[in-house]
Amino acid sequence: MNGRFTLAAMAGMAALAAGGFLLASGPTASPAEASAAPAPKVDVPATAGNQVAVLAGGCFWGMEGVFEHVKGVRDVVSGYAGGRAADATYEKVGGEGTGHAESVRIVFDPRVVSYGQLLRIYFSSHDPTQLNRQTPDSGPSYRSAIFPQNAAQRRAAAAYIAQLNAAKAFPAPVVTRIESGGFFPAEAYHQDFERLHPDHPYIRRWDAPKLAALKANFPGLYRG
Repeated sequence: MNGRFTLAAMAGMAALAAGGFLLASGPTASPAEASAAPAPKVDVPATAGNQVAVLAGGCFWGMEGVFEHVKGVRDVVSGYAGGRAADATYEKVGGEGTGHAESVRIVFDPRVVSYGQLLRIYFSSHDPTQLNRQTPDSGPSYRSAIFPQNAAQRRAAAAYIAQLNAAKAFPAPVVTRIESGGFFPAEAYHQDFERLHPDHPYIRRWDAPKLAALKANFPGLYRG
C-alpha cells in the first residue's frame, strides 16, 4: 500500500511534476521527529576521498530531503536496493514482490560528516521499530534497512543497532535490517522531489517535520 499515489496514477506523473499534485492518504500518526538518537560508539574511520552510504527508511522522498540538508553530503539519489536490476522500477517495486526497498544513495565527505553521524541522523529521521512499513506507507519496500558498502560500515551498523536496543532508545526493539544488494536509481520524477515540490500534501504532512527535526536536533550538521 502506498500513501503517496497508486500505480494507476503513474500515467499522471508528468502532470504532477507540473504542479498537479495528488493527495496523500493513510494513517495520521506523526513521523519520527521528537528527539535525536544517541551518538554511536562505533564509527568508520575517515578517508581522504568520498564515501558512499545506502539507507532505506520508508519513502525515499523524505530520506533524500533530509540528507540533502546535511553538511558534508555531496550527493543524494533516490532509488531501489535489495533486488534485481530488472525489477528496479516504481511500478514493479510497488507490487511488493521484488525484494527492493526504497532507498537513498548518499555520497559524503567523511572528513566533514562520518558514517556514524549519518546513521544517527537516519535513526532520528524515521521509526526503526516499524516492520515492513513506515507510516503512512506499508509493505516491505518501505522497510527500515541498511546496505553497508564495506566491512567497516557493516560493523558500525551492527554495533549501533545493538547499542540502540541495549539502551532501549526506542519504545520497541529496532527492526532495521542489515542487507546486501546493489543500488539502482529511481525514475527522474522522484529525484529531488521534496526540494522541487515543497507544497505537495505528502511532503507537507510527512516529510517537512523530518527536516524541521533535523535542523533542531543537529544544528551543527544542518545545511540550509
